[in-house]
Amino acid sequence: MSESASACLRDRSPRDLFAELALSQIPHLTHLVDRNPFSPTYGCFDREYWHYRVMDFPCGMSQESVLAFALLYRNAYPGSSYQGWERMREIAVAGLRFAMKAARRDGTCDDYYPYERAIGAMTFSTYACAEAYQLLELKDDAFVDFLCRRCAYLEGHNETGRLTNHQALTALAAYTVYQITGDDRHRRLAQDRVALTLSWQNKEEGWFQEYEGADPGYQTCTVDFLGKYHRKSGDQAVIEPLIKAAEFAWHFMHPDGSYAGEYGSRNSYHYYPHGFEILAPVSEKAAQLNDGFLRGAAAGKHYQMCDDRLCCHLVANYLQAYDDYHPKRAAPPETKAPFLRWFPAAGLAVCQSPCYYAVANLRKGGVTKVFSPTACVGSDTGLTAELDDGRVLVSHLMDDQHTVLADEGRVRFTVTGVFSWRSQKLATPAKLILFRLLNLTLGRFFPNLLRSLLQKMLITGKRRSPYRFKRVIEFGTQTVRVTDELPDAMPLRRLAAGSDATSIYVAASNVFQDSVLRRPWVFAPSDVIERSRTGGALWQRDLGEGP
Repeated sequence: MSESASACLRDRSPRDLFAELALSQIPHLTHLVDRNPFSPTYGCFDREYWHYRVMDFPCGMSQESVLAFALLYRNAYPGSSYQGWERMREIAVAGLRFAMKAARRDGTCDDYYPYERAIGAMTFSTYACAEAYQLLELKDDAFVDFLCRRCAYLEGHNETGRLTNHQALTALAAYTVYQITGDDRHRRLAQDRVALTLSWQNKEEGWFQEYEGADPGYQTCTVDFLGKYHRKSGDQAVIEPLIKAAEFAWHFMHPDGSYAGEYGSRNSYHYYPHGFEILAPVSEKAAQLNDGFLRGAAAGKHYQMCDDRLCCHLVANYLQAYDDYHPKRAAPPETKAPFLRWFPAAGLAVCQSPCYYAVANLRKGGVTKVFSPTACVGSDTGLTAELDDGRVLVSHLMDDQHTVLADEGRVRFTVTGVFSWRSQKLATPAKLILFRLLNLTLGRFFPNLLRSLLQKMLITGKRRSPYRFKRVIEFGTQTVRVTDELPDAMPLRRLAAGSDATSIYVAASNVFQDSVLRRPWVFAPSDVIERSRTGGALWQRDLGEGP
C-alpha cells in the first residue's frame, strides 16, 4: 500500500477502514468479470478463462465475487457511490447465472483442474451466491433448483484431508440455502457439518485442525463461517467453542497489527474479521483482535492477496464486518502484559516480553517470528540446505515424528528431527497433457482419489532424509536466541535461515505482508558450512536485534 493510501486510512474512523479496504478492490473485481451481455461467458469472474483464454475450464471459486457487488448495490458504505447502481445489480445477477451455467448437472464445479468437483470452490461460491440471491430479493426457481442440487451433492460427498474451515463453510452455505428453500434437509446438512467442525477442534487449546495442525490464519476463516452460521440460525451450541477459538487466535495478533504467518500449519496470513465482529458482544478478545487488525491496517501492516484467484475472498468479508461492527468496545490495552503461553498440542509457544513479542512452532521444526510494537524484527522460518549435488533439504515441515521438549521454567524449547527433501514440481507441456488425460479418466469418476494423491504429493507427504537437526529456542530478556545443531556429516553447499520460506502447496500462502520484505534471508557463515561436512556444526544467532 502506498504512503498516500495509508495516510487516507489513518484519517478514517476505525470502522470505516473495513469499507475502505473493500472498496480498494472493486476496480480489480470489475477488471476480472466479463461484462458483455452478448458474451457466452457474461458474468464469469475468471479472466484467464473468458479473456486470456489460456484455461480450458472456468474456476468455480471466482463466482463468489457476486456477493461484493450485491452488498455494494444494496448498502451504503463510506466512500462508496455504488449503492443503487443498476449496473452493479446486473453484474451480480449475471455472475449468479454464470455459476449455474458453468456447473455440472449435479451442481459441482472445478477449481484447479477439470472434473475436480472441488468442495472448497463449491461451498465458497454457493454461500456467496445464496447470500447475494437474498440481498437482491430475487425470485428464480431455476437458480433455487441449482442451489438444491449443490446441497444434495454435499449431503453424499465430502473431501479428503482435514480442512476444518471447509466443513464450517459447508454448514454456512447449506443453512443459507435452507433460509431460501425452507427444506429441512438443508438445515440438517448444516447441523451435521457443524458437528463435524466442532469434533475437529482441540477442546483444551481452542484451535481447529487444518491438515496436520493448527493454522492461526485459517482459524479466522472457521470462526467467521461458524459466526455467520450462528447469526443466521441462533444455534447457541457454537458460542463456547467460538469464544475458545477467539482466545486461541488472540495470541497471534502481533503488536504491529500483523497476524499469523509461516508458523501455521498452512503458512497462511489469513485474517477474516467479520466473525470476530459477530463475537464481539460476548468476547472481549474477539473485539481486541479486530481492533489490532484495524490499527495495523491503518499503518499498512495487514496482509494482501492481490492475485486474480484469491482477491475476492476478503472483499465481501470487510463489507460485512463494517455492517455488523459492534460499537461498544473496551479501550484496548497499550500492550499485552508479559506472559509465556505454551500450547503443547499445537506445538506453539508465544512469549511477550518487555522488549518483543515472539511466536514459535516447535512441531514445525522451530519456525519463529519476532515483533516489536511497530514491525517484524526477526523471522526464521527454518533451515533450508543445498547439498553439493543440488538437492535441497528443509526443516520446516509439520512432522509428528519430531521430538519436542518444553522447559517453561527456563523459557527454553527444543525440537529434534530430520530434514525432509524439498520438492517443487513444475508443469511442462507433456505433464499437462498427461494430467488432463488423468482428469478425463480416473479423475472424472474418482475425484477424491485423485485429490488424495495430489495432497500427498504437494502438501502432506514427506520424503524424510537421513540428516538430523536439533533446534533450541530460548526466549531471553532482550532477544530470542536460536541455536541449530547439525550432528551428521552433510555435504553442504550452502545453508540459510529463510525469513519467509515455505515448501508445501497452499494457494493462500506467499502473499504480501511487509515482514516478507523487511527481513532478509540469513546465510550461514563459511565456518559453519565447513564444520557441517564432518558433523557437529553449531549455528547460533539472535532474533529481534536491529530495526
